[in-house]
Amino acid sequence: MKRRDFLRLSAAAGLAGGFGVADIQRALAADGLDLYMLSAFSGPFAANGKFGEMGGRLAVKSLSPSMGRSVAYHTIDTQGNTGTAVRKIQEAINQKQGRLFLGGALSSEALAVSREIEHAGGVYITYVGADEITGSACNRATFRWAVPTYGAIRQTVAPVADMLPKAKRWYTITPQYVFGEGLLNNAKDVFREKGIEHVGNSYHSLQDKEFSGYLTNAAASNADVLLILNFSQQSIDTLRQAVSFGLKKKMKIVVAWSAGLDQFATLGPDICEDVFFGVQYWHGHDAPANRAFVALNREVNRATPTYFTAADFAVTSMMLDAVRRANTTDPKRVAQTLESMKWAGITGDEEMRAFDHQVSKNYFLMRGKAKAKMRDADDFAEVVSFGKSFPSQGQSQCKLA
Repeated sequence: MKRRDFLRLSAAAGLAGGFGVADIQRALAADGLDLYMLSAFSGPFAANGKFGEMGGRLAVKSLSPSMGRSVAYHTIDTQGNTGTAVRKIQEAINQKQGRLFLGGALSSEALAVSREIEHAGGVYITYVGADEITGSACNRATFRWAVPTYGAIRQTVAPVADMLPKAKRWYTITPQYVFGEGLLNNAKDVFREKGIEHVGNSYHSLQDKEFSGYLTNAAASNADVLLILNFSQQSIDTLRQAVSFGLKKKMKIVVAWSAGLDQFATLGPDICEDVFFGVQYWHGHDAPANRAFVALNREVNRATPTYFTAADFAVTSMMLDAVRRANTTDPKRVAQTLESMKWAGITGDEEMRAFDHQVSKNYFLMRGKAKAKMRDADDFAEVVSFGKSFPSQGQSQCKLA
């Protein structure tokens, strides 16, 4: 029952028998809202879940008082494994009647669970990168906040190539799964457009921790630029080993998809200095909603927000706002509401594209600072540029049924 209908009927009945405001609030709260956040809380991508949960719970804490219903926030540990993710999503759907889902550690698992959620008639908001999520594998149930691999490359490789016109030889290191392939294919497109020679690529698995062999190949290629296309802990390990091999002195290094602050703090300024990073979010971006979010996170979580904290805050806020606007937890109506939403977001003005369920938002190119130039403990990098790059509706492979 809609809140306004409940209140209207209660008033018409004269609140007979002492049925008062407190009773109304309890009745509305009984129509509770259950959110299921999936991420890796164990395994090589466990940091994703740890910081992501902080952001999701912060959104619930800040927005639930305006919801008019109770909000329960549940976490699902996918372990960064597609099979585990699918099994646990099926359990949440069939045993707990879960219908509203958030997050996702890897593109491969997000693609798989999105089909399960669509089949169950649910709604899923994710922030993984594979173009297919809002491209060839799009569906009515799935929405994405993060910029996909297409936009990430367009906002990193293209501007760096323009800044370094003489750097015509690029080498890539790529994780061999859908996300990595997306970054690599989009990078090759930019290489062709900019007249860049792709002098080599090394693939690696999601289990790799040692990258010395790939870095030896990069050094032997005499590349002008090393483009790192993995992320999370593997990105940290690759960059740290590249610097220890002395590659930063031989070529420019670009990390196309960085976790931002969390990664910078782990690596330290000596490694990050003069390295280019692409990030979905930066706490220093001057947007009203971001300033408020950073202040709130510092107050509640006693920390400056990392990317995963910001991403889960963003998708949880989107879901809660859609439920509030729709005035129902019915997944179909929540999805319809999401399709038409615009808002002042943590990256600036953000808007849902109805034709592919992709949020139009900024992606940032950053450059690591020297330790002596850091203004505070979190000031690891400067914003070089930012912007929005997405396939047009005519270019999109998404065909929503």
